[in-house]
Amino acid sequence: MRLTTKGRFAVTAMLDLAMRESNGPVTLAGISERQSISLSYLEQLFGKLRRAELVDSVRGPGGGYTLAKIPPDISVADIISAVDEPVDATQCGGRENCHDNHRCMTHDLWTTLNATIFDYLSKVSLGDLVEQQRAKESAKETNVLQDKRESSPRSSASAASAA
Repeated sequence: MRLTTKGRFAVTAMLDLAMRESNGPVTLAGISERQSISLSYLEQLFGKLRRAELVDSVRGPGGGYTLAKIPPDISVADIISAVDEPVDATQCGGRENCHDNHRCMTHDLWTTLNATIFDYLSKVSLGDLVEQQRAKESAKETNVLQDKRESSPRSSASAASAA
């Protein structure tokens, strides 16, 4: 499968946007800084995402981008398709000219893989990714708090007196 940085960056940027838009429009400069994606590249991607009606732009002071739909209604496949990123494992791009201008013996295998990947990406929503990311962040915060409690002088003294 050939999923280039265009599709990966578009999904990453949309996830960043979805996680932050509750505070108002999100700037591309902010996404660029947080995700280490070139601002000019984001501008190109968001132009395509806007034309696909996945994001709305808000002009003026305090402007930026918001989602045009709720996260559960945006699939990863929608995002990848919006930035013109083909999900294609065939060598021929579906033209069936992969082996000396004829269909290769494994063409059906790769075509079926394409369909399976697209089906999977269609079932994963931006809302699913937001939930997963928030769960990871929550677990990370819990671990940090637990580590702080275990390393505090008070808990060391308590542990020593208990022994």
